[in-house]
Amino acid sequence: MKHWNEECAVVGVYNVENASILSYYSLFAMQHRGQEASGISASNGSKITTIKNTGLVTKIFTEKRLNKLQGRSSIGHNRYSTAGEDSMNDTQPIFARYDLGEMAIAHNGNLTNAKQVRQMLINEGAIFQSHLDTENLIHLIARSKKQSLTDRIIDALGQVDGAYCFIFLSRTKMFAIRDRYGLRPLSLGKIQNQDGSTGYIVASESCAFDLVGAEFVREVKAGEMLIFDGAYSLSDNQPKSIQVFEPNEHPCVFEHVYFARPDSNVFGHNVYKARKQMGIELAKEHKIEADMVIPVPDSGVAAAIGYSKQSGIDFELGLIRNHYVGRTFIEPTQQQRELKVRLKLNPIAELIANKDIIVIDDSVVRGTTSKQIIKILRQAGARKIHLLISSPPTISPCFYGVDTPHKEELICANKSIGKVRKYIGADSLGFLSIEGLMRSLGNENKPMCKACFDEMYIDDFTKANPCVSC
Repeated sequence: MKHWNEECAVVGVYNVENASILSYYSLFAMQHRGQEASGISASNGSKITTIKNTGLVTKIFTEKRLNKLQGRSSIGHNRYSTAGEDSMNDTQPIFARYDLGEMAIAHNGNLTNAKQVRQMLINEGAIFQSHLDTENLIHLIARSKKQSLTDRIIDALGQVDGAYCFIFLSRTKMFAIRDRYGLRPLSLGKIQNQDGSTGYIVASESCAFDLVGAEFVREVKAGEMLIFDGAYSLSDNQPKSIQVFEPNEHPCVFEHVYFARPDSNVFGHNVYKARKQMGIELAKEHKIEADMVIPVPDSGVAAAIGYSKQSGIDFELGLIRNHYVGRTFIEPTQQQRELKVRLKLNPIAELIANKDIIVIDDSVVRGTTSKQIIKILRQAGARKIHLLISSPPTISPCFYGVDTPHKEELICANKSIGKVRKYIGADSLGFLSIEGLMRSLGNENKPMCKACFDEMYIDDFTKANPCVSC
């Protein structure tokens, strides 16, 4: 694995004709956050219809299937499988019928006490259909003694811990909530309907708004619940807001490093600008003489541009990525593993032969892909290869909803930078400092979750449970 696996994507659309169409396009825009499975639930006011399957958004949702998802409200989910089984039962949204009617849930994140809550529910007679910790919420809501769905959701959320963005859909309402740490991004947008009414959309990334023509309003606050209900008519034309939990904001820094699309705005910053600034900071910290700067596409492009700008060294596309390569099977031999890298990346030998080059990438996880990239550049004739990483060394796994290797698999957690350099075969190896990373975001004093770099996990989150939500 070259990178940490993406988180999942969630979207919710309310009071828009053919809401499922907007959910479809939003999921398409956020396909980078999950390619294993996708699903949409839509409500026409009297019933909820759900269609989901494994595969990409465009393969699952044909015109015929989208026509079955009628209604003015819908929610959707892209899944990147992590722990748990890769089966239809583990796709989202999760749908259930209970005493108040029907409900569907989409979830991005990880409930860190999911194992304990699930066992408690099983001991009380609950039967689970999936391996998802998201399903805990269905049972907690159904068993709650509260009278309204709003109060039941709040009651259920009070019994779980972790990092999450939830979107709940009933037959007539929609709810969106972010955990009190604000680890996962979630934004609110609005849509002007042709009849003059206002529709709403919430999504993991703002790039979804651009595609469907929605106007960005604001980020959902940490610990906030938004209630979309036709019964509310508010003067500011926004959904009802309840601050369910006292916020203790620690947004995930890796959204800027790798997860989010460059054209998205997350946590108050444009992702492309942040990554470009990381390259500028990298050039300030690592001054190297070379003939050219080459990005590992596509993850290193923005940082390489920043490095080139700050250093004055020419930017070149020395590695070309084949965008039409899908997932390949796990190959058992070294030769086949090398071929897997070459399927995706090919060097321009005429450009880099007999040159000293600086290669920019966003992270090193196991080091195996970096090693292969250095090898193919060396075979293409590069004289010296300096590998620079636009983030600090990744020394800790994530337990807040990202599929990451165990610590013993993280090369920088177990080897010195000198030994990592020797393993991957580069002439030099450098990482951006944590201070440089925070300067890139203009957040030197703002708390962010960077446990993957410093092992300082948030609050009292347990680290015992793997993520099975996404």
